[in-house]
Amino acid sequence: MDLLNMLTSQLGVNEDQAAGGAGMIFNLAKEKLGGDFSQITNAIPEVTNLMSKAPSTSGGGLMGALGGLASSLGGDKLGNLASLASGFSKLDLDAGMIGKFIPIVLEFVKGKAGSGAMDLLSKVLK
Repeated sequence: MDLLNMLTSQLGVNEDQAAGGAGMIFNLAKEKLGGDFSQITNAIPEVTNLMSKAPSTSGGGLMGALGGLASSLGGDKLGNLASLASGFSKLDLDAGMIGKFIPIVLEFVKGKAGSGAMDLLSKVLK
């Protein structure tokens, strides 16, 4: 089963929301992991397509400012979640959905790319 099917069937979101939310999670991981992210894209080429479907979180208004502020205060993980929350709201999803997307995305990555890639991704997301 592919990731979009997993997200739509388990969370009741539509395909655009599933692709956008997953894409944002992978964009965040790429930003934080740099070259190590290629372990994921080499094993799961469709990740690149999902990343292109993510809404832009740059600027982000209040949520983007909060993410920047949280990061500057040393709360890098908090900043990560705030930037995701901004994008999720553009998909008409509340911030609580982030916590529901992440375990499904991690399970998908583990199944396709192995536990090493999943561990790499989970360091950014947890």
